[in-house]
Amino acid sequence: MSLLDQLSQPEVWERFCAYRVSHGGEGGFQKDLRRFIDEEGYLPVCARIAAGTPFPLPKKSEVGKLSSEKKRTVYTYPFAENTVLKLLTWLLLRQYDGLFTPNLYSFRPGRGAKDAVRFLSRVPAVRSLYAYKADVSDYFNSVPVERLIPLLKAAVGDDPALFRFLSSLLTEPRALENGTPVTEQKGIMAGTPQASFYANLYLSALDRRFFEAGILYARYSDDMLLLAESREALEARAAVLREFLAEQGLRLNPDKEQFFSPGEGWIFLGFSYRAGTVDIAPASATKLKAKMRRKARALMRWQKRNDLPPEAAAKAFIRVFNSKLFENPAENELTWARWFFPVITTAESLRVIDRYAQDQIRWLLTGTRTKARYNARYEDIKALGYRSLAHEYYLFDKTSDEEN
Repeated sequence: MSLLDQLSQPEVWERFCAYRVSHGGEGGFQKDLRRFIDEEGYLPVCARIAAGTPFPLPKKSEVGKLSSEKKRTVYTYPFAENTVLKLLTWLLLRQYDGLFTPNLYSFRPGRGAKDAVRFLSRVPAVRSLYAYKADVSDYFNSVPVERLIPLLKAAVGDDPALFRFLSSLLTEPRALENGTPVTEQKGIMAGTPQASFYANLYLSALDRRFFEAGILYARYSDDMLLLAESREALEARAAVLREFLAEQGLRLNPDKEQFFSPGEGWIFLGFSYRAGTVDIAPASATKLKAKMRRKARALMRWQKRNDLPPEAAAKAFIRVFNSKLFENPAENELTWARWFFPVITTAESLRVIDRYAQDQIRWLLTGTRTKARYNARYEDIKALGYRSLAHEYYLFDKTSDEEN
């Protein structure tokens, strides 16, 4: 039986729905998924896949990142097709998880970023090790499809129908841009569900090479960290990594390549490790504060332009960041809090971000950044719905999360 055959089975959809609810609450997608299953919206899509009917072209768009001004190119299919691909990817990542070595932590059942950082921070004598961090530039959209196809065939060749379907999506050269078909290099198409499996697969030989050599290394998608007992050994391992990426048609992002000496600790996946303490990386906190500042300025302009009361802008700011930080993850991503809370061992950076957020809200309420802004008391801010990151962190059940 092909993995594709499971896409039309109600019991498989029920398992997938239960998984999504248990890992993401009853958010917007979960409600849409429940309706989609109840209405059997997947059956027409499955019928078209079985008949070999071409999939709709993916829509190309530019989206911003939570903690950055930068935009990234993403691709999305219509809701019905995208939801079927979500289930297929969920099945793929479980059926073929045995292809991957333990040093890979991205998009895997029962593994994640928190496990990578926990593992690295608990390495014996980690404080005395040198570290090297690397990041692939525009990884998802720069993977050469012609090099991925043979790897995909070797991985899922036991399921010919599955391979034909996945390769047909990969080799389709067109996408919709502003409603018009355009031909371009799409790579593995960031934003599409199946891209997570391809991202794991394309660099799996590098993971295996380091694993079999007993080298301390961890990868999460396009982010990698190497550890070594000396700078010389680390340089040699970094050279192997760079050479492998070049052979695969990829390049490193020079702005994110870093060497760390013992005592400095290291930064990985938005976390910082130093002297036994795991915190949010300074750059991650700075980018989030910049996002808050930009949003506050935009809301102040909106409030004045529409002659609204200051409370309207403050409430909108709180609503936006409560959603982004605690409630509403983007596709294939965790909420900000669910990413950081299970791993950090201090609330120091959270308190800094809290103070900054409160200052933005006070400015929206009072119109001033002088001491007069404190006329807006913390109780007033809280009454508008504000949730403190530090407070939520102390309420977070880290023991339960680690068990999951």
